[in-house]
Amino acid sequence: MNEIFKALADESRRRLLDSLNARNGQTLRELCAELDMTRQSVSKHLAVLEDADLVTTARRGREKLHYLNAAPINAIADRWMSRYDRQRARALADLQTALEQTPMTTSDFVYTTYIKTTPERLWQALTDPAFTRRYWGVAFETDWKPGSAITWHEEGTTMADPEQVVLEAEPGRRLSYTWHTFTPEWAESVGVDEETRARLLAEPRSKVTFEIEPAGETVKLTVVHEAGDVLLGMSRHGWPAIMSGIKTLLETGEPLPEPAG
Repeated sequence: MNEIFKALADESRRRLLDSLNARNGQTLRELCAELDMTRQSVSKHLAVLEDADLVTTARRGREKLHYLNAAPINAIADRWMSRYDRQRARALADLQTALEQTPMTTSDFVYTTYIKTTPERLWQALTDPAFTRRYWGVAFETDWKPGSAITWHEEGTTMADPEQVVLEAEPGRRLSYTWHTFTPEWAESVGVDEETRARLLAEPRSKVTFEIEPAGETVKLTVVHEAGDVLLGMSRHGWPAIMSGIKTLLETGEPLPEPAG
């Protein structure tokens, strides 16, 4: 936690975060040009932000893209915001804005966590219905080959569509696929009204990418969800629970308990 506040104490690093907040997923060259800073200076500041987990990276082809990471933001919010009533929270309005609203303006949702497991075991947890049902409540029916169709099973409903496909699949390294279709049956099962479903259908089909990287005795897992504003507004609260669920299941053998109430 101290590393987070030390990283935020520097104005240049806050400018970098502001730049990523305005346009997430930038290369080092783009950040240097936008902030009029030298490559060496930006690289040093990014290293500090990455050490604090405030910034995470993902590869797209030959490019290395930098993203705001929601994980430490959620951790800080959980540590303090939940312990104060609404009136006291208003006294921390500036902090609340920084912690809760910063990721809301981005076009991608990015979350990084570290799991004590192996890349092979993590891949299995992302693809095997025996795992995904336990922490996500979703089962995928596919052979996990690029271009193959994916049938989603969730909340007692089945979603199949030609545009639900595997985009990339490198076992133990990288997995990417398009999001499911928002069918009337799905909307009814999860309590989404018809107006919201229509707005979801009006957005371009989104995609999710999982980056898997060995990190000592752990594995670094980064999820990048590229989606429209409506879907991101709905799913950004679900991803931390999903990522915590997969981490808990792999490290303890048991899923997270159901939330009280």
